[in-house]
Amino acid sequence: MLQLESMVEKLKATFYNSVDFIAREISFPKDQYAILCYYSSMANKKDVQDILNVLKVQTTFNEKDWDATTSSRKEAYNLETLVDYVCQGYTVLLLLNTQQMVRFSIPNLPHRSPDEPTNEAILRGAHEGFVEDTDVNLGLIRKRMRVPDLIVKKITVGKDNKTDIYYMYLARFANQENLNDLEQKLNNMKEKADGLYASGQLNDFVEDNPLSPFPQIMNTERPDRVFANLSEGKIVMMSDFSPTAYVAPVTLFSFYQSPDDFNSRVIVGSFYRMVRVFSFITAIFLPAFYIAIVSFHYEVLPIELSKKLKLDISEIPYRPIFEALIVEIIIELIREASIRLPQALVQTIGIVGGLVVGDVIISAGLVSNMVVIVVALTAISSYVAPSVELNTSVRVLRFPFMFAAALLGFFGILIGALILGVHLCNLKSLKSPYIYPIVPFDPKKTKQILFRGKHTTSGTQPTSFDPKGKKP
Repeated sequence: MLQLESMVEKLKATFYNSVDFIAREISFPKDQYAILCYYSSMANKKDVQDILNVLKVQTTFNEKDWDATTSSRKEAYNLETLVDYVCQGYTVLLLLNTQQMVRFSIPNLPHRSPDEPTNEAILRGAHEGFVEDTDVNLGLIRKRMRVPDLIVKKITVGKDNKTDIYYMYLARFANQENLNDLEQKLNNMKEKADGLYASGQLNDFVEDNPLSPFPQIMNTERPDRVFANLSEGKIVMMSDFSPTAYVAPVTLFSFYQSPDDFNSRVIVGSFYRMVRVFSFITAIFLPAFYIAIVSFHYEVLPIELSKKLKLDISEIPYRPIFEALIVEIIIELIREASIRLPQALVQTIGIVGGLVVGDVIISAGLVSNMVVIVVALTAISSYVAPSVELNTSVRVLRFPFMFAAALLGFFGILIGALILGVHLCNLKSLKSPYIYPIVPFDPKKTKQILFRGKHTTSGTQPTSFDPKGKKP
């Protein structure tokens, strides 16, 4: 009995005497003792009580009695393993006499229903999304992909706070070189990371160039997008701490495709795909072109438009770069405020920021009408992409081009475009070219950037690499 009390105190001290850690003493006849360990905040209390009720009437613990009623696993006692199991939500029965422990899987962890992701809403198609539970997410994927060669593997990362990362791929499609590169990076993360607290940590370890403004991993909360990417030979990563799935390798053009492209008619899907690609150019270069024209190159405009533009900016007391920056900063402030405010106030801040502030700064002569139009069109274009992470990158990229245009006009924009092009050509996603099929050039795939093929034609999935790296 003294050994039982001593072990209970040791376990409570191991868990720092947390009020939700329970170490329940259990006595069997013939001086046999056990301790039932669990977090009351993570275990199903009804199932725990059922276990206790059965144990109270038993003369000894018999593993066979539990096989048909609950998911259990018996193994040798190890304190570190026991702590790890309890922290994951398992209930552990420690048998003191035999130095064995039995793990019961009876969690009661909070989770939500798989609703449609707010950041990836579509008009037609499935309206369900991932949640913060990997088992539920894997079920949503396997519900669509009913094949045995969908391989799911797990790696535990974090020295202090252990987190399970799952990665999956189709064996017949996945490129082995991409898979080896990913596993090497995950193993590196396992050795170096203290814990996984945010998705940005995973991006930093897996991306080939974390300092690039362009995301090299695509985030999605949609099972149908994961299904499409797995069918193309890509690898998908998931974890319990986030409802987001991480897809790699990807191309730049993958971020400008939406499930709506394939749920609508061919002409409609192709049209909106072209609109999105055009919006990428507009979102980066339009303010820079305005600044370059107003500062250096009035001659490229028609005479009447040039006169109106000069009249519009004649009373502005500073250079065009500064008035463009003023409006850009105001829009960014409105965007940040709309994200942080309660949903009921979002519409109010939009009206106040967009109409009242916009009208006041024009009336006060701080900015011209034309710059408000240009920046507004730019802001709209930057939100066209279905990818949130690329939206942010595009908004950041236009500022260097604005400064280049203010210094050197069109020549500055040209230099910036060349630097951007070289960077994109050198960028990789799991050692795969980022702007494929432009570099390296593939004419059959290039047309898919702008045009969606018919579903009756093979190879009409979203622009990607060919399975196993083979050419069609």
